[in-house]
Amino acid sequence: MGTISTDKKKIILYYNSETPLGKQAYGFVQASSKKVLAVDISKTKITGTQWLEISENLHTILSKLVNQEHPDFKNNYGSGISLDKEDWIKVLQNKPKTLRCPILVNGKEFHLIETPSQITKHLESEENKKTLK
Repeated sequence: MGTISTDKKKIILYYNSETPLGKQAYGFVQASSKKVLAVDISKTKITGTQWLEISENLHTILSKLVNQEHPDFKNNYGSGISLDKEDWIKVLQNKPKTLRCPILVNGKEFHLIETPSQITKHLESEENKKTLK
């Protein structure tokens, strides 16, 4: 069992309120009819276990969650470096602006949100599935 509580009636958004994409994504989830849990990683520290669970559910590795071109990352780590899982978790925890994009948890589905309109697409596709049943 994971540490992230998923529920088909709830949306979780992991985002950084200090980025334009994070602010826009937050606005989009507020329009949902579902209960919303917005986790602003600039104010709330996500545990290492939760970051691992997020990456596993996204079917990706932790390094893919980090924008390695972000100045906060480049200034602290440079380029062409090799980090282990614990190091990537520390990057996400200590440099929240380096999160590549918001993460939407809709029921048991995890999605990287690279544009705010993707939130609408994921929520609408779920509504369409309900209508077809």
